[in-house]
Amino acid sequence: MRAWRVHENGEPREAMRLDEVERPAPGPGQVLLKVRAANINFPDALLCRGHYQVRPPLPFTPGVEMCGEVVEAGEGVTGLAPGARVMAQPALPGGAFAEYAVADAAAVAPAPEALDDAEAAALHIGYQTGWFGLHRRARLQPGETLLVHAAAGGVGSAAIQLGKAAGATVIGVVGGPEKAKAARDLGADVVVDRRSEDFVSVVKEVTGGRGADVVYDPVGGDAYTGSTKCIAFEGRIVVVGFAGGTIPAPGLNHALVKNYSILGLHWGLYNAKDPAAVRACHEELTRLAAEGVVKPLVSERVPLDGAADAVQRVADGTTTGRVVVVNP
Repeated sequence: MRAWRVHENGEPREAMRLDEVERPAPGPGQVLLKVRAANINFPDALLCRGHYQVRPPLPFTPGVEMCGEVVEAGEGVTGLAPGARVMAQPALPGGAFAEYAVADAAAVAPAPEALDDAEAAALHIGYQTGWFGLHRRARLQPGETLLVHAAAGGVGSAAIQLGKAAGATVIGVVGGPEKAKAARDLGADVVVDRRSEDFVSVVKEVTGGRGADVVYDPVGGDAYTGSTKCIAFEGRIVVVGFAGGTIPAPGLNHALVKNYSILGLHWGLYNAKDPAAVRACHEELTRLAAEGVVKPLVSERVPLDGAADAVQRVADGTTTGRVVVVNP
């Protein structure tokens, strides 16, 4: 089979190489999946660079989430018949940017019927992260104001839809007119182009000086710093990641004086610490997808041959919504 592999860490476009490799076999508790679609996440770029918290042995295949078809079940696996359409997180070092991948059966879930393969491939990590961030960590309430950074990106676009589903007023911050249109189409009530507008001033104006009740921040750097200037009394800043490249050093005295909370979110920990909550979240997301409330914004569907270039563009921040690698 064909699989993209990283033999030496570096930028995705240079580090990823399309190889011919043997098709993997499922071990006990695993399933072999034919990859129908593999969503590109920012962590895929970090894996290529060797900057992710998990560093699989070289060579490895990136691709941390997918929609696929069950081909074969390993020893001890029940309830996953060949032909079943599922979502999965492949077991690294054998990721999803390949024609076949192996996943632990415990990390496999039914693909929502309301979504096609590419949309289903993009539902799991981004939307689970958004749901846990907004509901489990920030306890977002109807009528509150939610500020979403990188609102037209993969993680931010999910947060817009989940925020609207929760009854919040959503302010999205983006970079450029094309991304501003995408954020509006996703349902954001107010969109701020950070290249030409000051989001701090807009948030204060929209909220009558109160500020944002919840901030969803996958960017860090200046986005975080600005958020502390427009956070409401008893507001919550959810720290999701640092796509901007700078990890903030929060002033805890400022959090004390303004009475706001800084909440870290590492969604992957829930897989180990509370897998029942992950399953319950998937059921909720499946329901929301069936109702048409959430639907991943898939801006591009690229063939397997184009995966390395697509991962690079996601890393560079030049894409909108989700870019998904599809196999015929």
